[in-house]
Amino acid sequence: MGAAMKTLVLTLDLVGTFVFALSGATAGLRRQLDLFGVLVLSFVAATSGGIVRDLLIGATPPAAFTDWRYLGVSLLAGMAIFFWSPALHRLRHPVLVFDGAGLALFCVAGAQKALVFGLEPVMAALLGMLTGIGGGVARDVLLSNVPAVFRSDIYAVAALAGATVVVAGDALGLPSTPTALAGAALCFGLRLAAIRYGWHLPTARAPEQAEGEQEAGREGRDGR
Repeated sequence: MGAAMKTLVLTLDLVGTFVFALSGATAGLRRQLDLFGVLVLSFVAATSGGIVRDLLIGATPPAAFTDWRYLGVSLLAGMAIFFWSPALHRLRHPVLVFDGAGLALFCVAGAQKALVFGLEPVMAALLGMLTGIGGGVARDVLLSNVPAVFRSDIYAVAALAGATVVVAGDALGLPSTPTALAGAALCFGLRLAAIRYGWHLPTARAPEQAEGEQEAGREGRDGR
């Protein structure tokens, strides 16, 4: 890995780690976890996606276990949230905003690192998406929530879009940093727009719900 690319991936990783740690710590604080629980949740949310990525591409042991900065950054974010939580009340959706920013940074970092390790473009984009959603999934599972990626709002699709920009830029020979920033901006913008305007993917309907709607339709026609 070239020095410039290594610096770019590390920067995206550490900034994404910090932001995802903020989302994990904020979610833990809302569940009234103690200090240890908040710090554990911040570390898990911040590093799970990167750990899965590194294991899949053979970059072992994962960077989160070999570089003290990942642990330090996640613990710093957890401490900041735990002791300065009143400042968060000025934000309407702090967990969603932090989560969206972490998703954006990790999806592009994951795609960049996958390309460096020689993955094909399609697989690199998918691994970028997996890197982005891993932390949020781990956080939600530990809090007994249905992971956001399995709900109807735009989440994994936003991560895939951001990773695809990185992969397309690499295929076209565009500079890495602007391409990564563009991919992160697209992912973050899609995520915030989905939250703001309620964009979502189609959801499956339970058989009882479908039968109820059909019955309501028949009753409406009979009433006319």
